Amino acid sequence: MTQTPTAHTPAQGQARVQFTVPAQHPMVTVLGSGDSLLRVIEKAFPGADIHVRGNEISAVGDATDVALISRVFDEMMLVLRTGQPMTEDAVERSIAMLKASENGESDGQETPAQVLTQNILSSRGRTIRPKTLNQKRYVDAIDKHTIVFGIGPAGTGKTYLAMAKAVQALQSKQVNRIILTRPAVEAGERLGFLPGTLYEKIDPYLRPLYDALHDMLDPDSIPRLMAAGTIEVAPLAYMRGRTLNDAFIILDEAQNTSPEQMKMFLTRLGFDSKIVITGDVTQVDLPDGTKSGLRQIQDILDGVEDVHFSRLSSHDVVRHKLVGRIVDAYEKYDSQHGTENGTHKGGRGRSGHKGK
Repeated sequence: MTQTPTAHTPAQGQARVQFTVPAQHPMVTVLGSGDSLLRVIEKAFPGADIHVRGNEISAVGDATDVALISRVFDEMMLVLRTGQPMTEDAVERSIAMLKASENGESDGQETPAQVLTQNILSSRGRTIRPKTLNQKRYVDAIDKHTIVFGIGPAGTGKTYLAMAKAVQALQSKQVNRIILTRPAVEAGERLGFLPGTLYEKIDPYLRPLYDALHDMLDPDSIPRLMAAGTIEVAPLAYMRGRTLNDAFIILDEAQNTSPEQMKMFLTRLGFDSKIVITGDVTQVDLPDGTKSGLRQIQDILDGVEDVHFSRLSSHDVVRHKLVGRIVDAYEKYDSQHGTENGTHKGGRGRSGHKGK
């Protein structure tokens, strides 16, 4: 995109910029269907006037806003050149990243285009990519470190991105197998009260991991890979006494591990393996008096070489926008009332457990 001067002089204290969109990019890819992308930008910069004429876009307003608008369109063009379409969500996240960099809330080392065009895994006609700066840094940390903790609220892609990296590592022969595990503890339920065989009892706890696998691999190949031991999905208790070599190991829902379970799991690490541990410390379902291993381990391993903690927030939620607002609302309530997850720390109601 090129910027050209204009003959019109903006009002005092205002700035003006004009862009020319290259002819190879249809304006609908820049403005969106029904100008949906343009409306996102206009909403983010209400004090600026943005006008479109042919393949030229001009913006007049506060100098800071106009400079950011210019950068937004530049980043959009960089993404479009890769063949990846822009969405309303991608434009909103690009604006948020640029504003955070402008306000000094981030170091600004990565640009929105770098975040949005980083391919992790292409499968079944779709490509899995990070959607936020923290997600990109989480993915990069998995490449650089042997043990990575992904800590953050629901919907931030902690487990999904880790699964994508695991499948990528398997396909590129960096590892020989994938091991996915979870503690069999959920919202106060007990395995013994569930009907069926042991496999049928634990299956509901592991189902989210199967669902993610089906998104990333040919469903017909999954039973074959599991039968061969190339992919293993098992409750955390099955890890005891093992040494896991040449594997990509993911521990999900780690907030529901006890300190003893966390130590047991971490010491399973073998040669040429990588561990990713994910969890949300605001959604602990352990009985009263049981400390979360994920909360404690942050103090124990802080500063240990080749161990990295990636922390995600409500800004990294990639589910419905309302999920991020719900997470923020709980954090605000907890800070005002001295609670955890909206519940008094001394007790969790009749069930004795926090609900999800």
